[in-house]
Amino acid sequence: MKYRILYLGDSRIGTNSLYRANALSRLGHEVTHLDPWLKMYSGRDNVWFDRVHYRTGYLFVQWIMRARLKRELEKLGRSYDAAWVTSGELFGPGIVRDLKAAGMRTVLFNMDDPTGSRDGARWLSLRAAITEYDLCALVREESVKEFSERGAHRVMRVCSGYDELEHRPFLNVADIHPDLRSKVAFVGTWMEDRDDFMAKLIERKVPVSIWGNRWQKSPRWNKIKSAWRGPALAGRDYAGAIQGAKICLGLLSRGNRDRKTTRSAEIPYAGGLLCAERTSEHLAMYREGYEAVFWSDADECARLCHELLADAPRREAIRQAGRRRVLELKIGNEDCCRRILRELFMPPMPR
Repeated sequence: MKYRILYLGDSRIGTNSLYRANALSRLGHEVTHLDPWLKMYSGRDNVWFDRVHYRTGYLFVQWIMRARLKRELEKLGRSYDAAWVTSGELFGPGIVRDLKAAGMRTVLFNMDDPTGSRDGARWLSLRAAITEYDLCALVREESVKEFSERGAHRVMRVCSGYDELEHRPFLNVADIHPDLRSKVAFVGTWMEDRDDFMAKLIERKVPVSIWGNRWQKSPRWNKIKSAWRGPALAGRDYAGAIQGAKICLGLLSRGNRDRKTTRSAEIPYAGGLLCAERTSEHLAMYREGYEAVFWSDADECARLCHELLADAPRREAIRQAGRRRVLELKIGNEDCCRRILRELFMPPMPR
C-alpha cells in the first residue's frame, strides 16, 4: 500500500530527518516535505529568539504556528493519508489536532529523550501533545514506558539505524579522500564528558582523530585540539570517514540515557569497525570481540585500540562480521519506515 504523506521535519542537508523523508520516497510513497523550522517557526536564524523559545518549550509560538500551518495546508491544496512529525518539539496539542482534523493519521518519530531531564524545558509542547498522536515511535525503552504513562494512544519502539543510501560503503576505498582517513576516528559533537575521555585516549598514545562541532568550547581544548580534524561531517563524507578509519569510536550521551546510538548501526553498515561502550543494548546487537569490540572505560578502550591497530587480520574479520550482523538486524531507515507505517495504518484505530 502506498500513501500520501505530509512529512514535517528538518530538511537540512545531512540530517537524519531528511534521510528518513527520502527513505519514505524510495519506498514509493508520495511525500511532501514541509520543514516547520522554515515555514512555521522561522526563528532558527535569530539566536536570541530561538534561545528564549527553546527554554520555554515553544509554548509561546503555538498560536502563530497554527496559523502558519493552516496557510501552508491551504497552499498545498490537497489531502494526505498521514502526517509524519519528526522530533516534534515545535508541535503542541492544537497543531496535532489540526492535522487530524484535516483527515490525516498522525505519527511522532522522536530519536531524542523528550521525557528525560537533559534538555530542560525544550519538550514542553511535545509532552502536552503526547495524547493527541495516533502513534508515537521512539528509540528508548524509558521513553516508551514514560509516554505510555502519560497517556499515549499507541507507542512502539524502533531502532535508530543507518540510511541505506547515504551510509552505504564506498565500492572502491580509493575513492575516499585522504583527508577522511585515520587510525581511530570519532565523528560527533562535543558534549558532557566526551572531552575527558578523548584527553585520556590521547594521554595513552591512541592516534585519535575527531570530526565534529563545538569541541573548541571544551575546557580541555588545549589537550585535544591536535586530534580535531574539522567540523561535523554528513552524507558521503561521513560514510567515508567511517570506512576510512581502522577503528571507529561509538560514544554515548549520559544525559540522553543512551545505551546505543545511530552510530551503533551506521558504523558497521558503512564498513567501519565499531569500538563502543559496553552496554546491555550493544551486547544484544553484536557478539563482543567478533562483530564489534566494547569497553567500560578509557583504559580498556585504549588497550583495545592498540591491540587492534597491531592486528590487521583481526580488525578485518570483526569489520566484515559487524556489517553482516547489522544487515541481518534490518534496522535501516527503509526497514524502520515500513514498520511504522504498518503500525500506523493497522486497523482498527479507536479513540
